[in-house]
Amino acid sequence: MNHPAPAPAASAPAEGLFRSDDGVVRCAWCRVSPAYRSYHDAEWGFPVTDDRRLFEKICLEGFQAGLSWLTILNKREAFRHAFVQFEAEPIAAFREADVHRLLQDGGIVRHRGKIESVINNARRVIELRAEFGSLAAYAWRHEPAAADRPARVNQESLRALPVSAQALALSKDLKKRGWTFVGPTTVYAFMQAMGLVNDHLEGCAARTPALKARKALTVPRPA
Repeated sequence: MNHPAPAPAASAPAEGLFRSDDGVVRCAWCRVSPAYRSYHDAEWGFPVTDDRRLFEKICLEGFQAGLSWLTILNKREAFRHAFVQFEAEPIAAFREADVHRLLQDGGIVRHRGKIESVINNARRVIELRAEFGSLAAYAWRHEPAAADRPARVNQESLRALPVSAQALALSKDLKKRGWTFVGPTTVYAFMQAMGLVNDHLEGCAARTPALKARKALTVPRPA
């Protein structure tokens, strides 16, 4: 009797990738939990132009300094509640009593400097809007040119480009404008999170959808 030939085994994913139980190949950093995989699949690397979401992302990247991103992701709803959904205007009105209240909130990272940074940076967002029309219009001015990005995004190319020249420039400009907790590493992570760069590795299932979303995007321009 003839038996059907066995299906060929799926090839092992390249370095920096893994195959989930659902058969989908993803960036290896999201392996640890379903919440991480959901964030990877639907948010990270996809372009964002909404000011509230952008401000949330840069604030949470600041809170992540010294911690894991999964810690921050697991606390995201608590952060949103504590910081009124990251709407800049009400946060800009926070005073010392609000800082004290937030320091008692076990749902967030209780770090005075980082809490005060969110309040300070909310005031700086309002200043940026007055100059550029939106935080989005300001941030998208710093999108790297295609020639400044690796020809292929893999573990090797990312190791050679841990922080881009654009991240250094954006960090420097934000600091000059009075922002805090916006060092180059934090700013590059923000650029990855908001889709200014697409660092899903070649072979990751989310890379092409993120590229298509960027291609369809109308980039915001200064008013």
